[in-house]
Amino acid sequence: MEQERIVRDVTARLTRASSAEDACRVTVTTLSAHTGAMSAALLPVRDNLRCIAASGAWQVFTTVRAGRGVCGRAFRTGRTQTVTAVSADPDYIPVGAQGVQLEVSAPLLDTTDRPIGVLNVEWRTAVDVDNARAVVEAVAACLGDRITRLGGPPAENSSEKLLRHAGALTTAATEWELMAAANDAARDLSGLDAAVLVMGDGERIRVGMPTVLPNDFEARLRQVMAGLPESTLLEMVMLAHRHGSSYTLGEKDHCPPQVYRPLLAAGVATLIGVPVGPADAGGVMLIADERTMEPDPSTVNLMEMLAAHAWANLDRLRTLAQLRELAMSDPLTGLRHQGPFNERIRSATPGRTALLAIDIDQFKVINDTYGHQEGDAVLVALSRALKHALRHADELFRLGGDEFVAVLEVRHPSEAMTIADRLTAAARAIGRTVSIGVALVDEDEPPERALRRADAAMYGVKRDGRNGARLAPGASTGRTA
Repeated sequence: MEQERIVRDVTARLTRASSAEDACRVTVTTLSAHTGAMSAALLPVRDNLRCIAASGAWQVFTTVRAGRGVCGRAFRTGRTQTVTAVSADPDYIPVGAQGVQLEVSAPLLDTTDRPIGVLNVEWRTAVDVDNARAVVEAVAACLGDRITRLGGPPAENSSEKLLRHAGALTTAATEWELMAAANDAARDLSGLDAAVLVMGDGERIRVGMPTVLPNDFEARLRQVMAGLPESTLLEMVMLAHRHGSSYTLGEKDHCPPQVYRPLLAAGVATLIGVPVGPADAGGVMLIADERTMEPDPSTVNLMEMLAAHAWANLDRLRTLAQLRELAMSDPLTGLRHQGPFNERIRSATPGRTALLAIDIDQFKVINDTYGHQEGDAVLVALSRALKHALRHADELFRLGGDEFVAVLEVRHPSEAMTIADRLTAAARAIGRTVSIGVALVDEDEPPERALRRADAAMYGVKRDGRNGARLAPGASTGRTA
């Protein structure tokens, strides 16, 4: 290899390169023509080295983690890596070529000797190692200098950003994480300062909560939107779904649609609106800025792809949540069953957690006299009545048959008895009666034993005529029914 001739040819061609990508392609093509080797130029994009140009390999990996492979090692250390036994090097990444004799990876350096990329060359024929290394280092120096003069490695393009954000949406484990990823992606891809999701769940339309501390502009926008009536938010959603995505030109003397006028109070001058999911269960993604700009239509297309991907993942999360709920719930009453109950009482607080064992009076008579269909109707009606009689934080479980258990957090046994009385009254209001045993979990007492005490108290009520509540004896004393 004639080093001077190769460097001279590469240098001459690089002067005509108008971008970092062109410089990489010119270098790889020229170097491969002179040497017959497999060549690749890689530049950093966030946490990866992106292959900008390659020649001579059957398979090329488009990106390599910045610390992986021989080229990643060269980038990380800022020093040329020379490998003569590739099969013995733990960092070597095969690219489909057999019999590689030599690999040389030289860092591309800027004027401060900071790595801005890598030139990687592999030979399948025997060559002089020192000469090959000198050629690659000289060419890498030319390429690094030209890329620096052109402004450095190119920024992440829109497709790469969308792919990166799509990965974040796919790996989101909760709706909160998904909202955060969607908002971050919308701001990053659009270049605008604020992103707000207006979403429905089939029952209500509401403004999505901020997932990170918003900037001043987004905070104002959210404050204004949070004060809008639900009918206005619904109108925003329906407008997007009726007519599709939209953007504003921000031209003077042209009024926005009536539904968007409240947003002007927050300082919105530029707005992109993209429908998300179906109109009856989805919403709209609003991306805004207080600067007057004209979004490129291709940016709106990116927002549409983002919205579609966000909805697909949101729908997946909701479906999984529904399946989990079904797996944890009694299909007849919708109440959670034994598994969730056992999990709940493991966190019982001694002296504070009350267990209410609830049994429908004469339920067997109902089944035997009127049939199981009527018995099921009684179970559904009673579970609804009991649930409505409980406080917001109280929990009701169906453990089987006509056996229910309520779990309460109380300050005193009398508070639990008050709730028990409310439950018996709720049952009577629909023409049924229940017997209830109440037990507070004692210090160092397994919750299962407290439940047995509640069951015993409940059977005591039944023996005494049913239709009442009784506090089980134990370390905590109080009123008995």
